[in-house]
Amino acid sequence: MASRLLFTPITDFPVPVEKFPKPHQRVPCFTFALAPPTSYSSKSISSSRRGSPPPPPPLNAVKEELIQSPSSERTHDSKTSPSSSSKLVLVAGGSGGVGQLVVASLLNRNIKSRLLVRDPEKAISLFGKQDEETLQVIKGDTWNPEDLDPSIFEGVTHVICCTGTTAFPSKRWDGDNTPERVDWEGVRNLVSALPSSLKRIVLVSSIGVTKFSELPWSIMNLFGVLKFKRMGEDFLRNSGLPFTIIRPGRLTDGPYTSYDLNTLLKATAGQRRAVLIGQGDKLVGEASRIVVAEACIQALDMEFTEGKAYEINSVEGEGPGSDPQKWQELFKAAQAQ
Repeated sequence: MASRLLFTPITDFPVPVEKFPKPHQRVPCFTFALAPPTSYSSKSISSSRRGSPPPPPPLNAVKEELIQSPSSERTHDSKTSPSSSSKLVLVAGGSGGVGQLVVASLLNRNIKSRLLVRDPEKAISLFGKQDEETLQVIKGDTWNPEDLDPSIFEGVTHVICCTGTTAFPSKRWDGDNTPERVDWEGVRNLVSALPSSLKRIVLVSSIGVTKFSELPWSIMNLFGVLKFKRMGEDFLRNSGLPFTIIRPGRLTDGPYTSYDLNTLLKATAGQRRAVLIGQGDKLVGEASRIVVAEACIQALDMEFTEGKAYEINSVEGEGPGSDPQKWQELFKAAQAQ
């Protein structure tokens, strides 16, 4: 069953603009896709922009509008947890529609991040140049085992996997980026390469993965996307690693086409800010990419979500924002029903 909790309206969720340069290049972006890499390399990112601090956001505001005005000071939403300084989060698919929102939120929280992406230049165009201690960008593709060198995972404490591709044949399948390659082989390769010391991996999957042979899910699964996502989930479950699975409904609010976070993250979910979280693959509906990204980050530190899968929808109403307590209530309520 699903649970619904309504909170303060989504209004402001400022990310220090100093972390991102002015728009300078248009690079297409979309959710989840990865393509074959040609080599392994890492790039660092550094900040360069300063400005006046913005007015403080309303209490418990949702981070639906991540960037508002230049600031070098933390706001209520950018406060880190006591363990944030010791975190190093690897984001697979960090330049996709959900992944780029995950990365922006991690930067806002001053959590060190490492991105595994097929196109480092695209990542730099999105996130600007940050100090290597803050953000590292590594070229690689999860469905190519040779790209997953052990050095990539040195020091990594948490992983958020946002990789994926389209359910039906499209240009995103170019380079053999099919559901089998990305959602099954890629997840299997990534999970197999992760160190046993990992504290948590959060995998973004999909609603309907347990019912892919039933209508209407069988239509979406014509080319195997739900079946292969379920195979990836099962492999993770059997890996022995601490995990949480997030199964969003049909993704909305993107993929964005602003190509730069200064404008990209000003997008909102409109009136659909409230969050429904359920278990048992019973939810049917849509999910804002912004909400999904926040759910992934919140789940990293919730011990009671370990070893569990949650479905997530966005509905009309006011949302939990980045408030950990409200997200805990949502996740716990889903388990209680």
